[in-house]
Amino acid sequence: MGFPKPLLPYQGTTFLEHLIVTLNGQVSPLVLVLGAHAERIRATVSIPDSVVLAINQNYAAGQLSSLQVGLRALPPSVEAAMVALVDHPCVDRALVSRLIATWRESRPPVLIPTYQEHRGHPMIFSRELFGELLEAPLDQGARAVVRRHDVLHVPVENEGILHDLDDPVTYRRVTGLEVPIAK
Repeated sequence: MGFPKPLLPYQGTTFLEHLIVTLNGQVSPLVLVLGAHAERIRATVSIPDSVVLAINQNYAAGQLSSLQVGLRALPPSVEAAMVALVDHPCVDRALVSRLIATWRESRPPVLIPTYQEHRGHPMIFSRELFGELLEAPLDQGARAVVRRHDVLHVPVENEGILHDLDDPVTYRRVTGLEVPIAK
């Protein structure tokens, strides 16, 4: 992207601040895993005291390494983990609330929102899968674990669950903004 994704402007704030506001109070504890640019992000974003901060020193190993750091930061009493990716900020509190309520009703191993039959984010993993996720090969990601279990697909009307703002063209198309020049 050429700029730290958590700090990209989004709806008058940043990707990360938007996700914190969206999840805080609905997801507890809220664990924030930082990797690349961790110090810059901490210096720029106001992270509430209620947020558990976890640092992934091995962030270059990929997304699963960050998920593993986040899972290790959870207390044993947690029944499930909602995984929200910083480059998928196009979610809102109503969507998060619906996904959590749906998970609580049926407690599937994996819950994934879908829009027009396409899988999106955020996902919910039941505690029963934490061990497998922690042992999964980093080069295969969480997909290897998801494939082995029943998935509850939850159709939603929020196309934003599909928006992976991973490059300047997609960022501009979805937000109407240009990627800032890195300092």
